[in-house]
Amino acid sequence: MKLSEAETLSAGDMIHHKTLTNADGTPMRFKVTSVKTWKTRPGEIRIGIKRGLYEYFHLNQYDLDPYDLGSE
Repeated sequence: MKLSEAETLSAGDMIHHKTLTNADGTPMRFKVTSVKTWKTRPGEIRIGIKRGLYEYFHLNQYDLDPYDLGSE
């Protein structure tokens, strides 16, 4: 995923991991919980994502390569 694509995300969107899969072979899906951008640092972004009930993560502009926009 590119930075311009990540900036269009909003809470509730789904993103998929390109290499990690679930037990049934489908790509791991993550729900976007928040997207933070800064006016003074336009090249930076922080995306909060959730997987399952208890797994929460944060992505920044360096972690976007293995992720793709979800179809759902």
